Amino acid sequence: MDNTNLIKKYLIDILSIPSPTGYTGVVFKYITNELDKLGIEYKFGNKGALVATIQGSESDDGITFSAHVDTLGAMVKEVKGNGRVAIALIGGYMMHSVEGENCIIHTRDKKQYEGTLQTIKPSIHIHGQEAKDLVRECKNYEIVIDEEVFSKDDVKKLGIDVGDIVSFDTRTKVTESGFIKSRYLDDKASVASILYVLNYIVENNITPKKTINFFFSNYEEVGHGSSAFIPKNTKEFIAVDMGCPGENQNSTEYDVCICTKDSNGPYDYDLTNRLIEICKKNNISYKLDIYPNYGSDAAAALKSGMDASFSLIGPGVFASHGYERTHMKSIIETIRLIINYISK
Repeated sequence: MDNTNLIKKYLIDILSIPSPTGYTGVVFKYITNELDKLGIEYKFGNKGALVATIQGSESDDGITFSAHVDTLGAMVKEVKGNGRVAIALIGGYMMHSVEGENCIIHTRDKKQYEGTLQTIKPSIHIHGQEAKDLVRECKNYEIVIDEEVFSKDDVKKLGIDVGDIVSFDTRTKVTESGFIKSRYLDDKASVASILYVLNYIVENNITPKKTINFFFSNYEEVGHGSSAFIPKNTKEFIAVDMGCPGENQNSTEYDVCICTKDSNGPYDYDLTNRLIEICKKNNISYKLDIYPNYGSDAAAALKSGMDASFSLIGPGVFASHGYERTHMKSIIETIRLIINYISK
C-alpha cells in the first residue's frame, strides 16, 4: 500500500484501547471520530454495533464487510476475603497465556485499578512443586490489586465490585522486519484494515457500483455479534477476521487468508470463487484454508436467518487467543482484496 504508516497508526491506536466484549464504548468513540473526519455516514444499532455506509452509484444491493471491535477479557467474579479478586472469563482464553500479566479493573464509576493476574499458588519458593502442578483453570487464578488492600472491605471501598470489566495488557510491539506482536490482533488487525479502506475510498474519490456497508461488531467473541442490525440490502456478507496459521494449516502471516470452511460448515462456494479470482487477477497473495475450531460473524448472521451469501477473509494471525503475531504483508494483502473487490 502507499501509506503503511497510516495502517500502523490505526492498528496501534485501537490496540491501545481496552475493549473486552461488553465494554466497547471507547473504541467506538475512536472509530466514529475517524468516520467524522472522513465524512462517512454511520449509525448504531440498539445492541451497540456500528454500520458505516458508502452509497453505490448503480445499485442499492449491498456488500457488507464485518470486523469485530470486541476482544477477550474478564469480569470480576468475586471480591475475596484476602483482598484479591477472582475472575470469570470473557471469551476463550488459554489461561496460561495471561498468567502473570498486568491488567486493569474498570469500575462502573469509571475508576481504573491496575493489578496482576496470578495463580493462587504463584511462588516456587512458597508452594514448591504444587505451584508447577496446579491445574491452569480459571478458578485457580486471582488478581493481585496494586493497592494496599488486605480484606474484602478494603477492595469494596475502592469501588470494585462483581461484574467490573478486566482488560489485559496487549504488549503491542511492531518490529523493524514488519511483524506486529500483540494480544487482540483478533480482530483489531481487521478493524485497522477496514479503517484504512474507508480512508482510501475517500482520499481517492471512489464511488463503488454497489452500496458498501462496513459492519463493526461488538459481541463476536461471545457468538452473537452480527446476529442483528445487518443492513437489509445485504446480498453478500464478507467477514473480515483472522486467518489461522499453524500446524497442519495452509494459512500464513504474509497472505490474505480465505476460509473455505469452519466449525459451522462451508462458506459460499461461488462468493469464495469470486474472491479467489480477484486475487489472481490483481496478483494478491492469498491462501485457502479450513478452520475446524473457528466461528465468525458470518456464521452468526447466517444463524440469525439472513438470506445472503457469506465468506470469510483476513490477515493470518499466529497463536490466536494468546500472545498473537501477524505481519504487515498479511494486512496489506487483506486491504488490497477488499479494495479490489468493491471496485470490480
